[in-house]
Amino acid sequence: MNEKKDNILHLPVLIEQDEDNIYIVSCPAFKGCHSFGKTIEEALSNIMEVIQLCMDEQKDKAKRYQSFNRFIGFRELQLPINSPGI
Repeated sequence: MNEKKDNILHLPVLIEQDEDNIYIVSCPAFKGCHSFGKTIEEALSNIMEVIQLCMDEQKDKAKRYQSFNRFIGFRELQLPINSPGI
């Protein structure tokens, strides 16, 4: 199946790993859109299902996101623990 570029929604996904080595994934484009998995692949597969549910519930938000936001990326910042203000 050859999909048109207009039919693809690019969404940010944050991947973290907890103290039990479980991968926690979140899609900040939708409130409450989180999932997890034992592997990154499992976590990403699970978040895709959750994103689809969120999109079904929040169709207006999904359309707005597609029309004006473009995902650039996440970065990890490293700060010393003894930094002022932390």
